Amino acid sequence: MEAIILIIVMLAKIIGITFVITLPLIAYSVYAERRFAAVIQDRVGPNRTGIPLTLFGFKKDISFFGLLQPLADGLKFILKEDFVPSHVNKFFFWLAPVLTMVPALVTLSVIPFGSYLFREALVIADVSVGPLLIFAVASLSVYGITLAGWASNNKYSFFGGVRSCAQMISYEIALGLSVIPVLMHFGDLNLMNIVEEQAKNGWLILPLWGEGLSLERMLLWIPMIISFFIFTISIFAETNRMPFDLPECETELVGGYHTEYSSMKFALFFLGEYAAMIVGSALIVTLFLGGWSVGFGLDAWVFETCGNWAGLIHLGAFLVKLIAFILFFILIRWTVPRFRYDQLMKLGWVVFFEAALINILFTAVIMARVNDHLVGFPFWAALTGVIIFSALMFYIAKSLERMLASDSEKAADSAN
Repeated sequence: MEAIILIIVMLAKIIGITFVITLPLIAYSVYAERRFAAVIQDRVGPNRTGIPLTLFGFKKDISFFGLLQPLADGLKFILKEDFVPSHVNKFFFWLAPVLTMVPALVTLSVIPFGSYLFREALVIADVSVGPLLIFAVASLSVYGITLAGWASNNKYSFFGGVRSCAQMISYEIALGLSVIPVLMHFGDLNLMNIVEEQAKNGWLILPLWGEGLSLERMLLWIPMIISFFIFTISIFAETNRMPFDLPECETELVGGYHTEYSSMKFALFFLGEYAAMIVGSALIVTLFLGGWSVGFGLDAWVFETCGNWAGLIHLGAFLVKLIAFILFFILIRWTVPRFRYDQLMKLGWVVFFEAALINILFTAVIMARVNDHLVGFPFWAALTGVIIFSALMFYIAKSLERMLASDSEKAADSAN
């Protein structure tokens, strides 16, 4: 009987988080982007698609401010002709969209959407290695994009796939390094425990209550802010969002890796991008902004007041933060111009890689000082070593950059 109840609870979590929360959120993220873009560009955007009552003899349709536009888009993709060019590798051509969409949905299984609802954690899989699982599974999406570019047997698509592979590998390094100081501070890889710690002692970048006001948290605030900026910008690159959408750069590659795709296969790429954006936003909110925590020391009061229903309050708090960050993603897309590809690679390898690595050492020195493992001369010696190492790293990176630029100029001159 207990096994049956456990299976029912797990199915309820999967259906509720995936089909009731995540998939509608993906659909309406597309609607929000189109409306947000319209506001920025001083136009209307989709505002008419609703219930077509005129088809049934009524005089007027109900528009609902265009809120049924995602349903119309879905029907359009389903009914559109599924054209497969004769020159493609059909097996991998069909497999690629699935490999793009599925990893984004799987990674949501370890994100805690709320605290506890009738003593059940609002997370599908409360595993002890949440961030590692997310990075491992999310990295598989690059195979979908690379396979799409290769299987299309199209030069533009192939260039887009190669670009995506290089871009995601470059920024995954910075992404992984930037989260290490966070995990060093919490000493835990369980995302639910990380959020609970922030609920008690202040969000990671807003340590204003509990033990967050201690000397250690005040000193660690600077490296945590650095991790936040590196992690957030790297998430933009990982999700191929503007200004990092070089794999599908229309001005150079027609449509990039999905040039040959149509109908629901194109829709899977399209939805996979938004699903990845939601996963990235959820991870940022969970690690740096307190996750489901209401904040300011109010979570204990929520548990006492709401009892078994506290999870719904925390679910609402998490969704508010998540939607705010999704809107931030959309705002950046429509305000910041696209980078050149060499600028993209330079930012990842010359700036973020070194900055994230130095931030780890800086965090380690601060934690050792606060815990009295480094006192007096050893502390200052370690700090001086980190500064010298930082200067050396950036000097080597700039020297390599100048050398590569000089070789490129010589190659261009010889070609002319």
